[in-house]
Amino acid sequence: MIVVDKRTFVQGRPAGYSTAGEGLPVVMLHGWALAQHTYRDVIEEIASQGCRVIAPAMPGFGGTPELPGEQFSMRGYAQWVSDLLEALDIEEPAVVVGHSFGGGVAVRFAHDHRTKVRSLVLVNSIGGSSWRSGRTLRSITERPLWDWGLHFPGDVWPLRQATRVLPVVVEDLVPNLMRNPRAIVKVANLARRADLRTELETLRDSGLSISIIWGTRDGIIPRESFEALCVASGVQGTVVEGSHSWLLADPQQFGEIITNDVKVAQAARELELRAPKGKRKGLRRVQTLDTRRSG
Repeated sequence: MIVVDKRTFVQGRPAGYSTAGEGLPVVMLHGWALAQHTYRDVIEEIASQGCRVIAPAMPGFGGTPELPGEQFSMRGYAQWVSDLLEALDIEEPAVVVGHSFGGGVAVRFAHDHRTKVRSLVLVNSIGGSSWRSGRTLRSITERPLWDWGLHFPGDVWPLRQATRVLPVVVEDLVPNLMRNPRAIVKVANLARRADLRTELETLRDSGLSISIIWGTRDGIIPRESFEALCVASGVQGTVVEGSHSWLLADPQQFGEIITNDVKVAQAARELELRAPKGKRKGLRRVQTLDTRRSG
């Protein structure tokens, strides 16, 4: 499966993105300080399941200009993703996959633009806003920045994982640091403050299919934050062995874990495509409710 790098214009500014495959649209949103190139193997894995993957370099990363000051917010990022899909003429709802910071953007995008999202997959996502200090459960905004920093080196170890993760991370991280270090700091603070539990509760009540995945050795997104996301979404969540960026170390495992999400979405899409145009929206609503009941 060939991943192709392309450029377009979103909100009047240039934007880079990668794409691969044909079929069910899947939007892959990257993590903090990275861009779409880091996820090349992940994109290939998803595309191999009969999907058209669109993986943008979000504003402030990968050469895509950062959002203007008045638009710099989770809502602003969500609107940018919506405008990207319109620029690419993607008219049907997509499966939206978000990793880390991208998970937070995915939640807000699904909340603000519900009709554009078929299902949501969150991978070691921000937004749970919970952190344990000793025996006390606190808001993650109280977590010192130095404590975050202590866990970043552990995200790529042990050595076997580091040899796979470091090269792909460096491909985007170093250029981002050189291009716009200020944007990286701004987005880090935005991610740190993000509390998206209310948005997830709304999405749960709407019947949206939500999957939440977390790695056992993730020191960046603590277990308490993962569990808070699960409670707000009304889902059990899936725990895998790995660090914050486990899907980069083992994209094949990631593909296997989301296979069910992809198959369910593809089956629903096939039914919609066979239905008369006037009945598609109603059919989509019924399928969403059925998915929710079966979960």
